Parts: sequence; structure tokens; C-alpha cells
Amino acid sequence: MNILPIINSVIYAVLGVLIFCLTFFIVDLLTPYHLWRELVEKQNTALAIVIGFTALGICIIVAAAIH
Repeated sequence: MNILPIINSVIYAVLGVLIFCLTFFIVDLLTPYHLWRELVEKQNTALAIVIGFTALGICIIVAAAIH
């Protein structure tokens, strides 16, 4: 059994998650308000939808770049 493809998959998965977290942190810094407070405390549904789609967009870009 060849273990190299499994190791490569794990490395790319970890790399993808790290890149996503970094870009999401940058998006959080670029917004004029605190995202966590808006989403959790004020329960801003519209912002939650926008941030969710932003996260999906970042994930698609990272997956395409790694693939």
C-alpha cells in the first residue's frame, strides 16, 4: 500500500484550513465592526449570510488553488 497519497492529502487539507483561517482573519480585520459581536450578540442575520457566502467563496478559491 502506497502511503504517499494519504500524506499529501492530509498536508493539503491542513494547508487549506490554515489559508482559510488566515484569509477569514483578514476579512475580519477589514470590516469596520467586530464580526463576532455582530453575529452572536446582536444576531445580525443578514451579516451572517454575507459572511457565510464569503467563507464559501474563500474555500472554493483555496480548493481550486490547491487542486
